[in-house]
Amino acid sequence: MISRRDFLQASMAASAIYGASGFGNWGRLAAQQLLTQDQLLQFDTFGNVSLIHVTDIHAQLKPIYFREPEINLGVGDNRGAVPHITGADFRKAYGIEDGSSSHYALSYDDFAALGKTYGKMGGLDRVATVINAIRAERPDALLLDGGDTWHGSYTCYHTEGQDMVNVMNALKPDAMTFHWEFTLGSDRVRELISGLPYAALGQNIFDSEWDEPAEDFKPYEFFERGGVKIAVIGQAFPYMPIANPGWMFPEYSFGIRDENMQAMVDEVRGMGAELVVCLSHNGFDVDKKMASRVTGIDVILSGHTHDALPEPVLVGETIIIASGSNGKFVSRVDLDVREGRMMGFRHKLIPIFSDVITPDADVAALIDEQRAPYSEVNDVIGKVADDTVLFRRGNFNGSWDDLICDALLSERDAEIAMSPGVRWGPSIMPGQEITRDDLWNVTSMTYPKAYRTEMTGEFIHTIMEDVADNIFNPDPYYQQGGDMVRMGGLGYRIDINKPIGERISDITLLKTGEVLDPAKSYVVAGWASVNESTEGPEIWDVVEAHIRKQDAISITPNTSVQVVGA
Repeated sequence: MISRRDFLQASMAASAIYGASGFGNWGRLAAQQLLTQDQLLQFDTFGNVSLIHVTDIHAQLKPIYFREPEINLGVGDNRGAVPHITGADFRKAYGIEDGSSSHYALSYDDFAALGKTYGKMGGLDRVATVINAIRAERPDALLLDGGDTWHGSYTCYHTEGQDMVNVMNALKPDAMTFHWEFTLGSDRVRELISGLPYAALGQNIFDSEWDEPAEDFKPYEFFERGGVKIAVIGQAFPYMPIANPGWMFPEYSFGIRDENMQAMVDEVRGMGAELVVCLSHNGFDVDKKMASRVTGIDVILSGHTHDALPEPVLVGETIIIASGSNGKFVSRVDLDVREGRMMGFRHKLIPIFSDVITPDADVAALIDEQRAPYSEVNDVIGKVADDTVLFRRGNFNGSWDDLICDALLSERDAEIAMSPGVRWGPSIMPGQEITRDDLWNVTSMTYPKAYRTEMTGEFIHTIMEDVADNIFNPDPYYQQGGDMVRMGGLGYRIDINKPIGERISDITLLKTGEVLDPAKSYVVAGWASVNESTEGPEIWDVVEAHIRKQDAISITPNTSVQVVGA
């Protein structure tokens, strides 16, 4: 007798063969460079339930360029496993044709050259077109937003998230969960969720004083779709007070809360749920571990780590879907649910090629309306040289962060600069003008002060070790988000397989070649400190001042980090 896991594996194989998992058909079309809207949206409707997943939009209303990571290392059991393969290795794993649209959308190399052919991606008016097309085929499809939605742009900052709420409301989601939204402050978050026409979910959002579920958020929501009783359980980002300033949301506590997640799964199953979906902002590796520990979840819609995977990953009897970031992709999952069990599925990761997909007219007009009061976003503040792509995503260095560090060093008269290893922020192509919009897309935070202080070499080393452990601890539950802190003016060696306190060595000041002295104090400039009393100018003003002094921004490849153990 075939086990349910074997049945699901067979479902994955069959989906790939027939193109319904998305990638077989998309890959063939991309190889022929036959991109049309109908082909991008083609899907053989399957089963009786459809899920639509978007996540980590980071307030990107308009089409953008976004380069996928060059380095995305896995450790422990995740070493060499997706999503921790990139470039040619990634393409080989999924059978992606070199030079195809999928090469451009899903890997980093030849990005500038392929961008000339395939153009920008995303735009919520194009996302709306895709959602509407799915709903035309499956009117009761569930649209689920994985969070990091009300954060990341000039207009989102100045409207305190209202522009994104207004546009997302027009897309008519059924539920969402949260991360960066909390950096608007808990009062503003409560104000916004009180008016949402859909569910605000987070089984792991607790009252910090009473250690019980917070009243402002539901742990789960029930839906009846396709004759199936569906429970969607929310999982907000677990490490909020560690990765972000806890003083902005002091009444809430978070955590993974496996035991409570299991209790919620058992509870909804006891209430008749035939399909259990976890809408998660854990990050992919954390979701894999959670799926191995919590039984009864059918589908995890994964967010936070910005991974875009053309096929689901199966852990036990749970499928995990990763839908990318910045509005580049929409995932569609069709499920066959019978006799209270998920018996099969088909999946497609739909790339939002903005020059191919026709914008939804109503949503396009709404986006323009939200942005209209802020015409200064279009002010040109500089230009990228013909030899440079400004990008951020990657474990160690991105050229956007090199530029930010250069600005901190020069404008704040510092010896060393630190820029947080956040994953959000679109790319800028060679020769492209840099607008204020572009700058805020990579610096927009509600705690943006650019500090200038003194730190001992020992303290700097401790910070670097602590951040490295957040990324490379072999236990995913101790990986607390983000990539390695970007260091300006310093080079170092990192062995990703060493324990905390032993990963970072050979720290050297690039300007003088001196080894960092643990006992000596250095002038350090940085931004995005979680300390409430941080003082200094806003980071966007610091970087704009620096950009305006350059004829064109040219960033040489950063070779200051030597990675060992990869």
